[in-house]
Amino acid sequence: TFRDAARLVWDLPYGRPTHTGPEAVLRDRRGTCSSKHALLAALAAEVGLPVELRLGLYMMDGTNTPRTGPALRAHGFRAVPEAHCVLAVGDDLVDLTWPGVRRPVPPFSAEETIRPEQAGAYKRAWHRGHLDAWAAANGHDPDAVWAAREAAIDALVWR
Repeated sequence: TFRDAARLVWDLPYGRPTHTGPEAVLRDRRGTCSSKHALLAALAAEVGLPVELRLGLYMMDGTNTPRTGPALRAHGFRAVPEAHCVLAVGDDLVDLTWPGVRRPVPPFSAEETIRPEQAGAYKRAWHRGHLDAWAAANGHDPDAVWAAREAAIDALVWR
């Protein structure tokens, strides 16, 4: 069932797949918010379920995204803009990123529905555009903010 597939994907560790495309989650036995939710959104579309893939922007910090705080502080930031993908089922947002962990979806300052194939390059460009605008508005070097973000994301991967 779709519920069984969602449970299988949810239980996979967090990490960037080495392959591309939604099926990479299954091939590499790991995934990110983008790859896990894109796979499930594609499956839902294939079987005709009313599930949407949502892309949102929130301020990532050590509280709403545990284990990122030290990496962000090491780069001189308390929080940075982060793009996050989740599933929308009716009015409910569902986050299956973290294996077996139920976390509330952080409040999004920007949000849109995307297609599974947009979870890669489109999401990165959308994220970078928002991050660059935030950096400029707050007097930060966009590349320094992106480097802090990358360090924080790296801290999320269980080794």
